Amino acid sequence: MEAPRSYREFWPFYVREHLNPTTRLFHFIGTAGVLLFLAAALATRNAWWLLAMPLCGYGFAWAAHAFVERNEPATFTHPFWSLIGDFHMFVMMAMGRMSAEVERHREGVRLDGLRK
Repeated sequence: MEAPRSYREFWPFYVREHLNPTTRLFHFIGTAGVLLFLAAALATRNAWWLLAMPLCGYGFAWAAHAFVERNEPATFTHPFWSLIGDFHMFVMMAMGRMSAEVERHREGVRLDGLRK
């Protein structure tokens, strides 16, 4: 992929890296965990909870990419936009709109999931 110049260019790539619904579910669980650890840190005023945030978020996401989607996490090549993309995907999943978004961006992918 040519380096995206904007998040708008990055988003379709990010969506296509998450075609498998199980991968998206793992991301959703990890991001929900991140938000819960943030809430725990704020509620208890204990910063140690913050250390669990990247472990939870990246742990679930990277496991899904390694064992389910079988691709390299976008975090490795586009860390900032990937983080934004993860929360964008989380919100779309919570609203029940992510599957339709995947179908909208699926173009350019072979049936076996590889790039054309």
